[in-house]
Amino acid sequence: MTPDPNHPWGLAIDYAGRGTVTENGHAVAVRLYDNTFGGPLEIDPVTGEYPAVYVSAQVNENGPNGASLRGYGTAVIQPVAGKQAVPDPEAVRSAVAAALADFEARRAAYAELCAAWAPATPPPTPDPEPAPAPEPAP
Repeated sequence: MTPDPNHPWGLAIDYAGRGTVTENGHAVAVRLYDNTFGGPLEIDPVTGEYPAVYVSAQVNENGPNGASLRGYGTAVIQPVAGKQAVPDPEAVRSAVAAALADFEARRAAYAELCAAWAPATPPPTPDPEPAPAPEPAP
C-alpha cells in the first residue's frame, strides 16, 4: 500500500473513521477508532494517558452459493508522555498487510479443506468384452 501524502492517515477517512484501500485486487475496509464513547478525548485518570487509537482492516470476498471469505488485521497506536496518539500511515499499512495475509491464510486453509472433502474419483469401468463372432455357415 502506498500512503496518500494528502491525508494524515495515508488514505481518505470519513467523519466516522472509515476508509477504503484497494490492494492486490481487493477492496480493504479500514476503520479508525478509540475506546471512548465518542466524547472529547480526555486523559484517563488511572493511566494518565489518552486512549489508544485502533486501526482495523478487513477484506471480504463473496463467492457463489453464499460463500464468503474474510481477512482481518489490526494495529494499535499507543499515546506517549500524556499526548494524544498522532496519525500514522504505517499503522494503516500494517493493518492492511495483516488483513491480506490473514485472508490468504484462510483461503489456503479453505482450499485444503475442500480438497480433503472432495469425493474420491471412482475407478474407471472396464470396457465390456466384445460378443464372440458367430460361426461361419457350412
